[in-house]
Amino acid sequence: MEPHSNKVPSSPPALRANDNLSMMHSKFICCKLYISESLNAMAIDAIDCAARSDLQVAVLSKFEDCLYNRVRYTLVSYIVNDSSTGEVIYSPIRKVLFAMMEAAFSAINLNLHSGAHPRMGVNDDLSFHPLGQSAMEDAVSLAKQVASDTGNDFRVPVLLYAAAHPASKSVGAIRRELGYYRPNYMGSQWSGSMLPDVLPISPDEGPNNVSSERGATTVGATPFLENYNVPILSKDVAVVRRITRSVSGRGGGLPSVQALALSMVIAQRLHACWIRIMSVPIKFRQWWSRLQQTKDLMLRRGTSR
Repeated sequence: MEPHSNKVPSSPPALRANDNLSMMHSKFICCKLYISESLNAMAIDAIDCAARSDLQVAVLSKFEDCLYNRVRYTLVSYIVNDSSTGEVIYSPIRKVLFAMMEAAFSAINLNLHSGAHPRMGVNDDLSFHPLGQSAMEDAVSLAKQVASDTGNDFRVPVLLYAAAHPASKSVGAIRRELGYYRPNYMGSQWSGSMLPDVLPISPDEGPNNVSSERGATTVGATPFLENYNVPILSKDVAVVRRITRSVSGRGGGLPSVQALALSMVIAQRLHACWIRIMSVPIKFRQWWSRLQQTKDLMLRRGTSR
């Protein structure tokens, strides 16, 4: 593993004489950042502040789930490529993600965390998605840069997945190897640190040793996807799991769809099962057209849409 030598760029690179970069950017990257917290208001406020620290990064959505004790931010910003190599050399989103993860690590202790959704780290997952004229290679390049920032600056193990992984290993396969889906509290909850002191598989960035306070992080690059929660008012977990398998690609259902059955108690009395439908690719030509129409306003204000 090469030593981490680059600092997170805080400003765009200066244009050279032979550069032909337009100020009207057409290449964008989306990142979905999943953080293991939704109950600690002070922590969420600090992360929110970091998320909105650069007006060139749009916070498209923020989804908090108190039962999961988890929050997801969806961010979008432009990228700048090197004119000769094609590599991503700058994006405002990289610095904002660093600030958000720093705020999360400062305010959240995984040892004190519990919820109805599996997780293995404070900053549990970052997924990167190409938008507009961006290619998957752009998402991979930025994902690897952020993985390097995370592993080396915050000293947490980082595991790459999907297009960012050398063998395109899925996030589900990595999580199964690490026992991600096995609840460790009351049969249906995840509480405290759930990883061993040393990872059984080698991380792509960062140390092999795991801090129980910070855990580990997964970082990947995929086509744009969406997640859905489907509540089912039933106590029969076995039936819900059969339904879950029937819709997932791994269980012979819909290709590219991942699904997870979760059990929880609502309002201390109503027992419900939720199917967490994950990694659903969508056609988003319509959405992208709308984003292009509001792009200038979005980049100027950096507000949720």
